[in-house]
Amino acid sequence: MNNFIKKLVSYILIVLVLLFTVIGLLGVWEIINLHNIVPKIIGSLLIIFAAAAVVLFIFSVLIKENE
Repeated sequence: MNNFIKKLVSYILIVLVLLFTVIGLLGVWEIINLHNIVPKIIGSLLIIFAAAAVVLFIFSVLIKENE
């Protein structure tokens, strides 16, 4: 069960990174206007980073795998 959750969270994070990368590339090529989007993307990435750190802490400290 833990491996399923870890893989699910990993795939969700990969999709989010790819989404933000596409938005960034569209902004570099000036297809979309990034002036209002950049602070939201940075804030979103910080929130995702904090959530991932908490999940990592929970998995590594509180939920120990059976050996």
